[in-house]
Amino acid sequence: MTFSQILAEIFSGQNLAILGAALAATLAGIGSAKGVGIVGEASSALLQEDPSKFGKALLLQALPGTQGIYGLVTAFLILFKIGVLGTPIELTIAEGAYFLMASLPIAIVGLFSGIAQGRVAAAGISLVAKRPGESFKAVTSAALVETYAIFALLVSLLAILLF
Repeated sequence: MTFSQILAEIFSGQNLAILGAALAATLAGIGSAKGVGIVGEASSALLQEDPSKFGKALLLQALPGTQGIYGLVTAFLILFKIGVLGTPIELTIAEGAYFLMASLPIAIVGLFSGIAQGRVAAAGISLVAKRPGESFKAVTSAALVETYAIFALLVSLLAILLF
């Protein structure tokens, strides 16, 4: 097998689309894992002092996890559209690249917004520690970061669904 044949096998339309699905799930998942971890560290300190604030801390810690869910939904939709989870279809390299590009909004924004949301939610933990009655403000601040992940999800899903 020649080098060009090997490249043709690796860079098939199907493989490019699968790469897009993998990037959506992986990068958004990394952002969520990092964000949830940041809040978890802040929550542990709070809960050592006052375990009764667990519910408020848990809500803030769960918020950055949504980006990973968005990436996973995008990945499943790509895999379904290209037939990995059904009847396989042949994709040209251009079609595979299309799915790869369609995955990038949620992959990239999910990575960065998950981490940013974790930082904002961790700051919210400090607010809850000092003023538990203000937890709604902490959740609202963290949820604002979510808006951009939702925008990216919509762009990725629309691109995939319109294929």
